[in-house]
Amino acid sequence: DQTRLSGRTSSAALAPGRELKVTGGAEVTEVFRQGVVITGIHSRARRDRSYEVAFTAIPFSENYGFRPQPGDRPVMAGTLPARVTSTKTNDIYCHIDRDGRYKVNLLFDRDHWSPGEESLWVRQARPYAGDTYGLHLPLLAGTEVAIAFEQGDPDRPYIAGVLHDSAHPDPVTIRNYKRNVLRTPANNKIRLDDARGKEHIKVSTEYGGKSQLNLGHLVDSEKQPRGEGVELRTDSYGTIRAGKGIFITADAQSKAQGQQLAMEPALSRLSAALVEMQSLAASAQQAQALAADVGRQQTLLQQKIEQLQKEVLLGTAPQGVALASGDDMLLSAQKNLTLIAGQQLDMGAQKDFTLAAGKQLSLWSQNGAKWFASRGDIDIQAQGGHITTWSTQDTHISSGKKLVITAQDELTLICGGGYIKIKGGNVEIGGPGKLLIKNTGIKKAGSGSMQGVMKSFESGSFDEKFVIRNSLTKEPLANKAYSITMPDGRIVSGVTDLNGSTSLNASDVIDDMTITLIKGR
Repeated sequence: DQTRLSGRTSSAALAPGRELKVTGGAEVTEVFRQGVVITGIHSRARRDRSYEVAFTAIPFSENYGFRPQPGDRPVMAGTLPARVTSTKTNDIYCHIDRDGRYKVNLLFDRDHWSPGEESLWVRQARPYAGDTYGLHLPLLAGTEVAIAFEQGDPDRPYIAGVLHDSAHPDPVTIRNYKRNVLRTPANNKIRLDDARGKEHIKVSTEYGGKSQLNLGHLVDSEKQPRGEGVELRTDSYGTIRAGKGIFITADAQSKAQGQQLAMEPALSRLSAALVEMQSLAASAQQAQALAADVGRQQTLLQQKIEQLQKEVLLGTAPQGVALASGDDMLLSAQKNLTLIAGQQLDMGAQKDFTLAAGKQLSLWSQNGAKWFASRGDIDIQAQGGHITTWSTQDTHISSGKKLVITAQDELTLICGGGYIKIKGGNVEIGGPGKLLIKNTGIKKAGSGSMQGVMKSFESGSFDEKFVIRNSLTKEPLANKAYSITMPDGRIVSGVTDLNGSTSLNASDVIDDMTITLIKGR
């Protein structure tokens, strides 16, 4: 700044930063003999005179250089319209890089570019973003966007917003202005309708024949009412899974004010049913019939069902529950199955009705029992034990045709100390009183006999092998050591064969047993 050189020239080659050599005689000062660096130029020209350049310069030195202040950069105010692009024609998915950035085509750019190469990757401003979380609804090619610039820098563009246009209409217009809609190109959508008195929420996907969750005021595609409350539907599979238990109830809970597991009405109904069953069980036990295991059901209610302490399913309704199947229906319990009715329990079958028990079967009633067969036989058998009938009052055995009483070893009729015994082909009549025979006569003939048809029963066989399989792959486990704990405490050990089968376990009764795999063998 202490020494400057100024001059004029008609050369158009001069520019700031260029070095000039200064030549001449003694009039050239020593400071300029190493040359000068042009620091500024001022050019002018007119029709009536030649081109002229006025310049300023400073002495050249290797110890310092000329660094002029940069000029003001252009500032981009506002936004510019653009459209998202893709390298694929009619791309049904977004074209982005690993950082979620887009390529855009600024609408003022009339140059020819390869599809998807109209710009560098451009970020999109979003309402929510962070480390591994955020909100990103992908933009497809052809979507109109507004491009803004960070601090007005034309080298730092970003997508500031997304716009609808006539080719891409808004999902909310004057026709449905009461709705809030989030809809993707594949028609996955969340719809929240704010129409007062008709509020509803709909979550829907096209997959599975329109899998949907509908809440509140339910309408069809024409906005016509079709129900209210909640609807979960799909044409595909459906599963409700809860690892800690499920509670399904039709008991009202006004304005959702109660607790999630408010199940007092359900527990009250179940407790009342158990009280009734306990009373019946006590009466049955007093009558020497088998009593229901009410204690186990109380444990189920108090230690598992109440507040879903265990992984159970509880369903209840104040006015009734109905289950119907167009084909078969299966009810199964690995332990106890209890049916309780406060008034009447009806069971019917259009064809056969079977009832089987692995141990004992007990039927008890406080006020009588009736067995009827409109057609066919009634067959009662004790294939491995006794039959005992007892009545505190009269007993009547009648037959419309023939009555046959048969005993293989002995038949005895006893009343008031008198008796008739038939055994070994002999008939014995005895009693403390007289024998009175009233008829027109007694006719005697030679000896005779009649043989009754007696049934024989073989012991039932429940011999069985078991196949041990992998719980995940279902493949048989071959050459695996096992032990089987029998009901009487006996333990049977062995090794499975190539098909995963155990040895044959012989038994003449149905009972539970436990199979345990032995590790390390």
